[in-house]
Amino acid sequence: MNRFKTAVLLTTLTLIMVALGSAIGGRGGMYFAFFIACAMNLFSYWFSDKIVLRMYGAQEITEAENPAFYGMIRRLAVQGGLPMPRVYIIPSESPNAFATGRNPEHAAVAATEGILRILTPEEMEGVMAHELSHVANRDILISSIAATIAGAISMLANMVQWAAIFGGRRDDEEGGGWGGLALAIIAPIAAMLIQLAVSRSREYLADESGARLCGKPRSLASALRKLDQASRALPMYEARPATAHMFIVNPLSAGMLMQLFSTHPPMEERIARLEQMGH
Repeated sequence: MNRFKTAVLLTTLTLIMVALGSAIGGRGGMYFAFFIACAMNLFSYWFSDKIVLRMYGAQEITEAENPAFYGMIRRLAVQGGLPMPRVYIIPSESPNAFATGRNPEHAAVAATEGILRILTPEEMEGVMAHELSHVANRDILISSIAATIAGAISMLANMVQWAAIFGGRRDDEEGGGWGGLALAIIAPIAAMLIQLAVSRSREYLADESGARLCGKPRSLASALRKLDQASRALPMYEARPATAHMFIVNPLSAGMLMQLFSTHPPMEERIARLEQMGH
């Protein structure tokens, strides 16, 4: 169901982009905006792992430095049929973790010092299984596709708005006038909401896949409950909204994002689904 939902959301983004392309008078502007968005997101797809790891001061570790944590990830990677990812520790007391990398062969997983302190080994195994599931499910690629289309929609909307300001098309032309301008205002907002919905859908899928990978859905549910409480008490102040979707729980304080604009599903719903799997 989550895979189907993702496909529907991406299709909706594409239809919005086509409608905006029509509003500016043809395919030329649509292709131009799509090319620029692809170029921007291709750079992000190839280099985002290095950028985000450096942004949070993550330090790569070896098995000799932390044999328990490193060995846990190795076991999960073998169970999931994945190459061994690079392993990082983030010097932050706020408990959280994320995965990055453009494909399973170039993946990395990172955990904060805080999460390693507060979770039991079984709970930590559930968290890292969730992160490795993001790698296995190609969620970085899917997020890049959604960001590419949403970026193209935003550029097209700007073109329509400028055309309206300078009288690019007459009101009697198809898609022009007030209708095109209204579409240009509404479309970027709809695209952003759909992109966030894609992120929430992939979180549900990673929860399910991670629970199956480690075989301990209740441990992952318990970990999420602890992380939700701890991250509220100690948010990651160095976190940025642009990278919030990468973490297993929202690293930003609750007051910073409304639920509608959240990159993560409601925690109560995630926990309930996992506990139902446990039964």
